[in-house]
Amino acid sequence: MADLSKRGRGRWGEDLAARHYQHRGATVLDRNWRCPLGELDLVVDDHGTYVFVEVKARRSEAYGPAAAAVGPEKQRRIRQLAIEWLRANEVPFVDLRFDVVAVTGVRVDCIEAAF
Repeated sequence: MADLSKRGRGRWGEDLAARHYQHRGATVLDRNWRCPLGELDLVVDDHGTYVFVEVKARRSEAYGPAAAAVGPEKQRRIRQLAIEWLRANEVPFVDLRFDVVAVTGVRVDCIEAAF
């Protein structure tokens, strides 16, 4: 059985991240985009740069910082998913960036160009 509190926290973290980008004038293009390889949390157009955002939300840092959960394997998967999203949406060559938004408690930290 899925842990609904974790799912709810994840959704809440994604909402906070989306608002963070929107307050900066960016446009959220996609949320929870899925394909056979996995899921992208957010895809954002940040003033002409396509940003693929991984959101990690935790109640506390008891098990380490949220951003630490985005290791090399997760980064590789997000890069592959970004390629699939660009193909699926027929987006030509664009500027890309990979961000991590770490939500710990109620604190939101956006790590731009995290990898």
